[in-house]
Amino acid sequence: MDRRKFLKQSSLASSLFFVPSFVRAFEDVARNTLGYKRLVIVQLSGGNDGLNTVIPYRNDAYYKNRPTIGIPKQDVLRLTDEIGLHPGLTPIKNLYDQGHLCIINNVGYPNPVRSHFRSMDIWQTASDANTYSQTGWIGRFLDAYGNNPYDAIEIDDNLSLAMKGETLNGIATQNSKTLFNLTRDPYLKQLNAFQHDQHLNEHNLGYLYKTMIAAQSSAKYIHETSKTVSASTAYPKNAFAKQLSTTAQFINSHLETRVYYTALNGFDTHANQKNTQQRLLKNYGESMAVFVEDLKANNTFKDTLILTFSEFGRRVKQNSSNGTDHGTANNVFIIGDQLKKQGAFNLGPDLMDLDDNGDLKFEIDFRRIYATVLNKWLAVNDSKVLAKSFEPLDFI
Repeated sequence: MDRRKFLKQSSLASSLFFVPSFVRAFEDVARNTLGYKRLVIVQLSGGNDGLNTVIPYRNDAYYKNRPTIGIPKQDVLRLTDEIGLHPGLTPIKNLYDQGHLCIINNVGYPNPVRSHFRSMDIWQTASDANTYSQTGWIGRFLDAYGNNPYDAIEIDDNLSLAMKGETLNGIATQNSKTLFNLTRDPYLKQLNAFQHDQHLNEHNLGYLYKTMIAAQSSAKYIHETSKTVSASTAYPKNAFAKQLSTTAQFINSHLETRVYYTALNGFDTHANQKNTQQRLLKNYGESMAVFVEDLKANNTFKDTLILTFSEFGRRVKQNSSNGTDHGTANNVFIIGDQLKKQGAFNLGPDLMDLDDNGDLKFEIDFRRIYATVLNKWLAVNDSKVLAKSFEPLDFI
């Protein structure tokens, strides 16, 4: 056997790389380094148009720059005398009315990058714009404070850079039963028969064997812990809602997981933005409302914080295709039951004071949000994870 054959024949092969080689995936290790609160991250991939999400409906410059894609004043879900939500976010407006939503405006980073891949890497690694990192901010959290791959779970078949550490990665799965069944692949059972073979341990397959053991024990724990719990509410019939339903199943079964990572794709709205964003935000809002309801019904919402971000916002001025091009600063949603600051955390963007490219100027470095979540919610040393100190915010 060699690595090429293993990769070719094993249906679990790709999943094994989500787990590093020297982890203890299912040991009786004291968990006093981690708290009991959970963080759920929602990534709006493609660059959601924040200016049509949190709308400055009293600002004439907004409608001047967006004569056909601006949201009419009468359709805006008004939050204050100055800003309101996109009409597709009625369920989010209900969370706002209940005191469960904090909106942080003008979030970004110095020297912004308009490439999807690079900007997403910056958000996921919490690095400077000119620094390239091979580890994500959640991965470094695991390195410093985690014990097992399932301390962080991404509800996907692929693991994001955010979840990859130097010594410990999170684990990726869309379905615990499927992951568990993959670990019982006949080829892997065949490999088990050679586990005491000294040659195997010295060969490069030794790496794969160790990751296999970690994956198998993690998959067994996740499946057996969560299989007796099902959704207590009916979720919408779409892929994002399915991710949240699986996340709720894991949370409500009291899985010892501290971070969950989900994503909703499709926000790169260069053309015909109105209908696309309406559909996506409606999907996000309806799915999130049911997710919160599910957690409330199981008394787990009080210990869950939800962070929604996108890799960048869009240009202030609409383009000739009734869409928007890549921009810079954006808004971040924080949803939870223990918010210190409810509603709008800060003022919306100043549309009369743009940068040299006609983009929004960022006011809050996104890493200040991460530092706040790490320090005040996950109860760890944020500077140890982020590699430098960022002043926390006062929203939790």
